[in-house]
Amino acid sequence: MRFVDYEKGGNASSLFIGTCDLPEMTANKVMIRVMAFGINRADTLQRQGRYPPPPGESDILGLEVAGEVVAVGENAGRWTIGDRVFGLVAGGGYAEYVAVEPSHLMSIPQGFSYEQAAGIAEVYLTAFQCLKTIANVSSSDKVLIHGGASGVGLAATQLAKYFGAFTCATASSEEKLHHCRSYGAELTVNYKKQNFVEMIKHHWSDGVDIVVDMVGGEYLNKNLKVLRQDGQIINIAILGGRYADGVDMALLLAKRARIQGTTLRNRSDEYKTSLVEKFSTQCLSAFDSGSLKATIDTVYTVADIGITHQRLENNDTVGKLIAKW
Repeated sequence: MRFVDYEKGGNASSLFIGTCDLPEMTANKVMIRVMAFGINRADTLQRQGRYPPPPGESDILGLEVAGEVVAVGENAGRWTIGDRVFGLVAGGGYAEYVAVEPSHLMSIPQGFSYEQAAGIAEVYLTAFQCLKTIANVSSSDKVLIHGGASGVGLAATQLAKYFGAFTCATASSEEKLHHCRSYGAELTVNYKKQNFVEMIKHHWSDGVDIVVDMVGGEYLNKNLKVLRQDGQIINIAILGGRYADGVDMALLLAKRARIQGTTLRNRSDEYKTSLVEKFSTQCLSAFDSGSLKATIDTVYTVADIGITHQRLENNDTVGKLIAKW
């Protein structure tokens, strides 16, 4: 089969198409012919040599796929050959075929293309994990979402609205903020021109209940300033820096704040199975009705895979970048 190979530590232009054996098929797996796959920052970090796959997982890049079931292990459950599915993989998504845990797959929503479906799993499951599994978001909560125009940010904005909460999204340009508003953000902040602490205090004087933060670094104290008592800050990335020196512990105590970091790729199969089941039960039908939407920036052919990595590294996206075979 063909797959996207890379030079470890290389730049985006070092990605190239190679060939390798088909993935090993077992009684507990489903084989998917990959039609399209999503591009994630974890992929760019792995290419750079900064984010290795979990032990035992494929070295091939790629955390989410959409395609057609072509083989089913004897213990692989309800899927049948020909089913159109999408879902999570811990590695191996940048290939023509991938073997997947059947419980990590979902049926593609009615009317969705493979390219649309390829952009759902990673961002929506990450957002759902933050808002529902960890924070238990409820109606009338106020949620601050940094990186609001990213795939996770737009998914989180839609999910928050779906669960009856209100959102403030931060982003770097008016164009990106326009997209945030179009997907349901009530309040938006251009962090290059405006102070999100001042903006939130002006519009929402009582602060926010939940912060979904992919920036880290100096944002921690700022997040604490706008957090209500007993609020939660959930960190999912560190685009603004690994360390948060000078944390205001007095403010942390006064707010009775909870700060939690979370990831998805290195979770156990059992955890992912439970997360997929809960998301499917509570949210999957909303794609059929149009209440939730895939947020696709651009679909590329695999021949242009280097462009997708470069655009992510340039922070030049609104929503998801997708590659198709």
